[in-house]
Amino acid sequence: MLKEAVYHRPGDCWAYGYDGQTVHLRLRTRRGDRLTVEVLYGDKCKPWIHMQKAEMKHLSSDELFDYWQAEVHPKYGRLSYGFLLTEGSESVWFTERGFLKSPPTEHLGLFEFPYLHPVDIHTPPEWVKESVFYQIFPERFANGDVSNDPEQTEVWGGKPEYHNFFGGDLQGVRDHLDHLTELGVNVIYFTPIFESPTNHKYDTQDYYRIDPHFGTKETLRDLVKDCHARGIRVILDGVFNHSGFTFPYFQDVLEKGRESRYYDWFHIQEWPLQVIEGIPTYKTFAFERTMPKLNTANPEVKDYFLKLGRYWIEETDIDGWRLDVANEVDHAFWRDFRKVVKEVKPDAYILGEVWHDGMSWLLGDQFDGVMNYPLCNAILDFFVFEHDDAYSFAAKVGGYIARYPKQVTEASFNHLDTHDTVRLLTLCKDDIRRMKLAATFQLTHIGAPSIYYGDEIGLAGEFDPDNRRPMIWDREKMNRELFEFYRTMIALRREHAALFNGSFQIQSAEKGSRVLVYERQHEDEHLIVAMNTGSEQANVQVSFAEGRWVDVFSGEKQLMDGICEQILAAYEFKVWLNQ
Repeated sequence: MLKEAVYHRPGDCWAYGYDGQTVHLRLRTRRGDRLTVEVLYGDKCKPWIHMQKAEMKHLSSDELFDYWQAEVHPKYGRLSYGFLLTEGSESVWFTERGFLKSPPTEHLGLFEFPYLHPVDIHTPPEWVKESVFYQIFPERFANGDVSNDPEQTEVWGGKPEYHNFFGGDLQGVRDHLDHLTELGVNVIYFTPIFESPTNHKYDTQDYYRIDPHFGTKETLRDLVKDCHARGIRVILDGVFNHSGFTFPYFQDVLEKGRESRYYDWFHIQEWPLQVIEGIPTYKTFAFERTMPKLNTANPEVKDYFLKLGRYWIEETDIDGWRLDVANEVDHAFWRDFRKVVKEVKPDAYILGEVWHDGMSWLLGDQFDGVMNYPLCNAILDFFVFEHDDAYSFAAKVGGYIARYPKQVTEASFNHLDTHDTVRLLTLCKDDIRRMKLAATFQLTHIGAPSIYYGDEIGLAGEFDPDNRRPMIWDREKMNRELFEFYRTMIALRREHAALFNGSFQIQSAEKGSRVLVYERQHEDEHLIVAMNTGSEQANVQVSFAEGRWVDVFSGEKQLMDGICEQILAAYEFKVWLNQ
């Protein structure tokens, strides 16, 4: 075994409370080392004779490492532990003191998880992992009230530009809830709906007012009520990293300069406020002069937005917040934001826009989950762009599974496209087969999948602003076959606990191969997914536990036992369920 590859430390994703009785312990070793890994564990205040051993199970693998996990239940809350690694005739102990050839004989020197406090356990809302999100860009979804249309509103279905309007509003969403119910989604994520001069609303003017072109507070309240009656939750986009240029407090600074009582609400670097060679003399989002960065460490700013987080939940009963540019706001603000939101609605979902590793926001004191861009990119690289073979893709997925505690992975927001990216169908160059494969993996993987409005009926679009086309409502122009695919896959996910509660294991993912086989399992429920992402037919080896299995799409039932060969056509996938 390669000792240099062995790694563990108490905390983060390596030792954490999963629930009030359970601690997950993880260990990293070199990929491919033929090891048996056990954990010795017990209470440091009980005699050594009471220490127990448990075998660790393989969790996942990435390019370089294998990851192991054990689930232990410290009866008295305290936990001391060490690892025994065995390869052939060689055994070595690994503790906080390092590697030992002889077994430890006392608790001192073992790793410690001092105490399993329920209050310290990261507990995302239970409903999130059972959810399928649907992202709506309100200005482009449906125009339900022409009386609130902006001036020069264009004909629905026209070409989206950076500054044009088509009249989409909240009433339009209310009018089309039947579409979402038929599709099967059960959470709506709205991009910003607060007053703003633009169509995207990420440059907020008034955080306490629904944009008049979208409706009113009462419209939102009625919409949320209608959604809840259908079993659909609603989360809003909170843009607290920066305001808009027309935000009254920033306008006060522009007018009064250092004499403005709001001068310290922003990050002013030089006065007067101006743009020099493309760089504003005040901090902004991405050097965009119309989006001045807010100073969330300022007590007045902090109080303003903490009250806002509570206000819209109390006033309209929304179910959570998606937080824009969340990684550029200070951690202290998010810790207090969580407290305020959870006080008013304990099962509200707090989702951060983080495009990279989000562990520092996912310790239970800030966000429930983050937007899973790393997984999104891996899915696209394999299924859409063919940058990776099955082996490399599986290695990336394995690394992501080991990156976070299980409950974090379960509450991740797994998207394939958004208002910030090229649409999935366009990325697939209009190849529906590739799109279905990518979406199938998304909808059968760990975490909460999200569908960008219109993907389900074949809406295409290049990068912004083209990815924000008006929704197609003419059934003759919809891709109804694609809609049925999404409807079927969403139903499959929501009906089977193995797809939102279960373990994930790769069965087959070979170097140079376009074939992927993986399984999801929870208690007695077991699903196996086999995919051929290549352009030619493939003979696929699938390992079945003994018993009766049903092809969930054809309904064909067969007795299976061990490795069975399955023939998959180009770009075909199959899903089997044990009976």
